[in-house]
Amino acid sequence: MAVFTLKRVQRLPITKEQAWNFFSNPANLKEITPDYMGFQVTSDPEFSNREMYAGQIITYTVKPVLSIPMFWMTEITQVDYGNFFVDEQRAGPYTIWHHQHHFKAIPGGVEMTDLVHYKIPLGILGIFAHWLFVRSQLASIFDYRWQKLESVFGKME
Repeated sequence: MAVFTLKRVQRLPITKEQAWNFFSNPANLKEITPDYMGFQVTSDPEFSNREMYAGQIITYTVKPVLSIPMFWMTEITQVDYGNFFVDEQRAGPYTIWHHQHHFKAIPGGVEMTDLVHYKIPLGILGIFAHWLFVRSQLASIFDYRWQKLESVFGKME
């Protein structure tokens, strides 16, 4: 069983509270996701656009392969308000998706760490797909996110 890991650390010149408020609102995910992914939050806005809580379910459509729409459901499983939260896939393209979001105040801003553990379905074919395109696609999504966040919030000096 191959479980893969992606880790990204980014520092931005905003407060920890500003970072938390931005990332804990699902409506902001579309802004930091490449357009080709066709990302749309489909959850009831009454529940997806309020203060984050453990047990919160958020649904989306994404188009990760050949522009084919796919349903994705995540659950916020852990929340330490202002410090970290975890979202886990309940239905979607991965066998396992466990995404930790950590926020730490640093001089002049915030340090954000994303730690994603994921597993592709289809056994050996999934491993092949990972090496062929999934790994690079995830990296490019997080690269886009990095650049978009710097364009919105600025760079750390």
